[in-house]
Amino acid sequence: MVTGDTFVIQDSFYRRIWHINKIIRYLFKSGSRNQSNKQPELNRPQQNLLLMSIDENSQMLRSIYSNCPDVVFRSFTIGGKKKAMLLYIEGLSNIESIDQNVLAPLMQENVQEPENIDRIIEQKIHVSSTKEVKTFEDCIEQISAGNPVLLIDHAMNGRSFNLAKWEKRGVEEPTAEAVVRGPREGFTESIGVNTSLLRRRLRTPKLKFLQRKIGRYTQTEVVVAYVEGLADQTLIEEVLNRLGRIDIDGVLESAYIEEMMEDYPLSFFPQIMNTERPDVAAAGLLEGRVAIVIDGTPFVLIAPITFYSLIQSAEDYYQRFTFSTAIRWLRYAALVISLLLPSLYVAVLTYHQEMVPTSLFFSIAKSREEIPFPVVVEALIMEITFEALREAGVRLPKQIGAAVSIVGALVIGQAAVSAGIVSAPMVMVVAITGIASFMIPRYSAGIALRLLRLPIILMASMLGLLGIMLAVITTVVHLCTIRSFGVPYMSPMGPMKGRDMKDVLMRAPWWMLNTRPHLTGEGDKYRQAPGQKPDPANGTD
Repeated sequence: MVTGDTFVIQDSFYRRIWHINKIIRYLFKSGSRNQSNKQPELNRPQQNLLLMSIDENSQMLRSIYSNCPDVVFRSFTIGGKKKAMLLYIEGLSNIESIDQNVLAPLMQENVQEPENIDRIIEQKIHVSSTKEVKTFEDCIEQISAGNPVLLIDHAMNGRSFNLAKWEKRGVEEPTAEAVVRGPREGFTESIGVNTSLLRRRLRTPKLKFLQRKIGRYTQTEVVVAYVEGLADQTLIEEVLNRLGRIDIDGVLESAYIEEMMEDYPLSFFPQIMNTERPDVAAAGLLEGRVAIVIDGTPFVLIAPITFYSLIQSAEDYYQRFTFSTAIRWLRYAALVISLLLPSLYVAVLTYHQEMVPTSLFFSIAKSREEIPFPVVVEALIMEITFEALREAGVRLPKQIGAAVSIVGALVIGQAAVSAGIVSAPMVMVVAITGIASFMIPRYSAGIALRLLRLPIILMASMLGLLGIMLAVITTVVHLCTIRSFGVPYMSPMGPMKGRDMKDVLMRAPWWMLNTRPHLTGEGDKYRQAPGQKPDPANGTD
């Protein structure tokens, strides 16, 4: 019988089918933005509440977990009188702790009254963290997280225990961000380990973590970390809003989140920085930025960023400021070389031969006498070959990857010169360009420069130096246009902010870096007390 939206179902079999249908429909919606942000428990469908009968609950959950042999349904009696059932996923839960701290105390307890169940759980279960579950959705969520769920006959609610345990990689040194001096710890694929690494560096209760779940099927846990009082509240709300708009089947890596949160997704340049280093993430938090930690990946996202953030290395702040400044200048020079050297070579040999000294021009012309291709084709062949060798070296096993890339470059380059396909000067130009590109600390920034290099070469082949100038102007205008979560990408040089220039082209000594970056650390402008410059004369009597 149906009256409006109220269903009256008397047969228990059809009632279970109806419950299963409601649960499945809820699960499909659980990854949506509304539920992942905040779904009050009172607003959940009341039809999905746990039933009083443990047999009906068992049949319902067995129907949901059909063809799931790794889900364990452990039926037992509490003290030989009260029927109960423990549900967990084999491989995600700590079996030894379940046996010792849950099953053994409950099965040995002598139950006299049903009301004693809560007291027994509180006094006999030796688990640090428990959680009450009221609906089937709560049960599925806890079981999927590796937390076993206890259901008791004629009890309104169940109880989950924090006994998750699965295989995970230990804390190791990051391979993509190696440093000579600095911490050797890197993030792992476990979100709990990653948040603890941040907490260990920022030992303050002002370090806050906001949890969200994204992905209809993966239900990936995402944590937004920030320091209260340093991060702007508008930035935090914007990050949460962008996360809330993500409605996707699954999140398997931080790149899923990154691409869906960028201000300008079609730009070559990344607007969110990823890092494997806890010290880099902690430094970003101290500057008023936000860190996004995603379960299942060692790469943590940091936002907002600027173009200069991609050129800076963690080691810049661990070496003496004079050495760090010199290395930073060398890095900027390498950026220009990796972006423009091949196009300059093409433009000069195609349109501006008068710019080359006579002796050098005759040497280059002699090396190109037997080359059948124009300079631009020669440059494209070498660039594509070099990029293919670099990519092959990355994908091959570590034992042979480096050897294949180096030997391949030497053999192919020498063979190409001997066969008259490319000239020796072009091989040198491409080799210098490749070495310069390796000096860019961030892999994502290096990819952007590699993608821009080819169109600039084509512009140089068509318009010479004028084409290079047009390409550079277009790139600079684009960089000045884009933003990262509202922060200008070329800040603090565009727009100019004098107090932040101490950490752009140079790295000032620590006693001069007394303020946080503009637009990210305005909540607490000063990061150190005045008068921190070392002065031994004032320190002695």
